[in-house]
Amino acid sequence: MFYRPENGHGLPRDPLKACVTPRPIGWISSLSADGVPNLAPYSYFNAVGFNPPLVAYSSVGTNAGAPKDTLSNVEATGEFVVNVATEALFDAVVRTGAAFPADVDEIAETGLTAAASRIVTPPRVAESPIQLECRLHAVMDLPSDDPAERVALVVGRIVGVHIAEDVLTDGHIDVAKLRPLARMGYRDYTAVSETFQP
Repeated sequence: MFYRPENGHGLPRDPLKACVTPRPIGWISSLSADGVPNLAPYSYFNAVGFNPPLVAYSSVGTNAGAPKDTLSNVEATGEFVVNVATEALFDAVVRTGAAFPADVDEIAETGLTAAASRIVTPPRVAESPIQLECRLHAVMDLPSDDPAERVALVVGRIVGVHIAEDVLTDGHIDVAKLRPLARMGYRDYTAVSETFQP
């Protein structure tokens, strides 16, 4: 089949989200200007640079007509933490994807443990085996077909890396131990458990 996105696809559900898959999940913790922690998953996320190390995620839509809490927090403070989402944390990841009011601490609300970061102010999720402390590099507004929805690309520079010893084997991150979550499109997820080399 072929279709132009602006003309529709005629399928029961939008296939485009399942065309680029699997997508890693950026489980992003941030802090509001008033000091309220926020935690939310983003499946439009990836590493985008190595020297310096950079990550990026896109924020799509609004929360009750205002920018999403994570975007508002990052723009206000210039900092965030990417907590690697794993299969063992799946239920908590899904719960933190709900639209909580801005004054709700999703880390506490979902029974997770906030851990102090070393360089940035937002907390880390202690249960996540890998956390990347980030400082904001840039926010770029992207096109939106819905004028009521803001779409922004957020790029952060990694300034600190935490790795739990129990996901390492011979000094390498062991994906079979880590079992990172990925979004497959629609409402489907997967956990990466196998690798192969050329």
